[in-house]
Amino acid sequence: MDKVIGIDLGTTNSCVVLYDGGVAHVIPNAEGSRTTPSIVAFTGDGQRLCGNIAKRQAVANATHTVFATKRMMGRKFKSPEVQRIQMTSPFKIAAADNGDAVVVVHGKRYTPPEIGAFVLRQLRESAQEYLDQPITDAVITVPAYFDDNQRQATRDAGRLAGLNVMRIINEPTAAALAYGVSTDSSGIIAVYDLGGGTFDISILEFSGGVFQVKATHGDTFLGGEDIDARLMDALIEGFRAETNIDLYQDPVALQRLKDASERAKIELSTVEETEISLPFLTADNSGPKHLRRVLTRTELEQLTQDLVDQTIVHCQDALNAANVTNADITDVLMVGGMTKMPLVFNAVANFFGRTPNRTVNPDEAVAVGAAIQGAILAGDVGEVVLLDVNPLSLGIETSGGVFTKLIPRNVTVPVSITETFTTSEDYQPLVNIHVLQGERPLASDNTSLARFELVGIPPALRGVPKIEVTFAIDANGILQVSARDLGTKREQQVRVRATSGLSEAAIERILAEAEQYTDADRMNVELAELRRRVAGLIYTTERSLAESSNYLTESELEQIRADLESARRATESADMNKIQNTLRDLEKSAFRITEVMYRDFT
Repeated sequence: MDKVIGIDLGTTNSCVVLYDGGVAHVIPNAEGSRTTPSIVAFTGDGQRLCGNIAKRQAVANATHTVFATKRMMGRKFKSPEVQRIQMTSPFKIAAADNGDAVVVVHGKRYTPPEIGAFVLRQLRESAQEYLDQPITDAVITVPAYFDDNQRQATRDAGRLAGLNVMRIINEPTAAALAYGVSTDSSGIIAVYDLGGGTFDISILEFSGGVFQVKATHGDTFLGGEDIDARLMDALIEGFRAETNIDLYQDPVALQRLKDASERAKIELSTVEETEISLPFLTADNSGPKHLRRVLTRTELEQLTQDLVDQTIVHCQDALNAANVTNADITDVLMVGGMTKMPLVFNAVANFFGRTPNRTVNPDEAVAVGAAIQGAILAGDVGEVVLLDVNPLSLGIETSGGVFTKLIPRNVTVPVSITETFTTSEDYQPLVNIHVLQGERPLASDNTSLARFELVGIPPALRGVPKIEVTFAIDANGILQVSARDLGTKREQQVRVRATSGLSEAAIERILAEAEQYTDADRMNVELAELRRRVAGLIYTTERSLAESSNYLTESELEQIRADLESARRATESADMNKIQNTLRDLEKSAFRITEVMYRDFT
């Protein structure tokens, strides 16, 4: 079987790993980094940048640089979470036709799965270059508390990236797998996973190669991005008080504040205070305005204490759901970049009454676990069984708008449950099946996943027909629902297609466009790279010319200046042959300058 890679598609950073021969190989990107920023940028000349290169140009290209879109997976534009993102995002967010949140760049709309696909494609290309072979199979992780909409959106992102997503695995479970495979011990562990955008806490029992999740809890909108936002809000409000300028309206200032807040947060994990200095942050009629502030670790902790406290509430809920106490926990595993923050580490240590385990790399453990799961599926790792759970209850809407649960939360998956229902009206010819996910008693307060109809029910008084409804969740946590009239044996079955996210037609269209424009996209990248080379040579040639013009003859000067002008004009065209020819001519001129400069030394 081909190699199966494991991918942690993170809010802030992503990681790809291959587990081979009992060793986890963290695959570096083209720049040698073991993690890749989950950032995508679109330049004015039509080029798409991803990872570190996108992050470096974010300030100069703020409105067209997109980040943290994982937090928008499966969410509607009008949701409070997306509205909160919009407040501090320099890029534009809008509503799709189905109400989903999408980002708008250069007038084109991109769904969160599409942005995620660009990151996944970058990781896939890194893996192919590293392994020197094609890669198609992958295991991708998601937060344990992702609902069905969000899981399907993640699967769509993998498919758009050209990956066969063999399994969707929960992030805390993956981290436990990475921890457990390297040890022969057994027991009950708590996995505390606080990343850039999401938080999960899972209680797992493992022994003899069997990993069973007993309970999971969390928040898909709680993470490092919220800590950054708290600090950004404090800086913006302080700046407004001093200058009466609202930085929320300035995309470039927002991006600079975002970078500075993230950097200060990281620095305060190892030092007690740091300085935030942003010269020329903005300007008004009185001139340029600068921001300078000394921030202490204590101040940051005061700003964010309630966010960390929320994670501890979830920890207690998970213990209660698993029917265990702190005394039953044999180890506490911390993963996710935010667990490096002293406030977080100390809060977890105090709650569980023990020092958390730091033997696994918090930035890589999830991807390592995904890679191990990939190796299990490929048959390279044996005697390991992974039993995960359904994070949220699933059911249908029944008479009176009530949410009737068929599969409670924290049930081990895969699972299939069947219940029998009846009609609520006399001579009812069909039954509407409204599939929902959540924990609230009323259907309207939960997440709608799908609607379908079972038709052809014979005329009968209400309560007489018997309708059998079956819910089946696969190992990926993705739902399939069927309804059957026991009298007529008529059956309607659907693989639940999220009410949010991309339709099958949209996915096929995007894949077709990607294939159709593969050559054009490659040409655009090559053209942009060629233009950059010419621009760089123009710059260095002009500098050299200024320093050595006294040593050149008039005819040489005229030729070099003519070549410079031709090169400048050529970069404005899309004719690659023309650009390449002018590049060769300009290279000859540059070499001529070098020869003249060193002539007296030969």
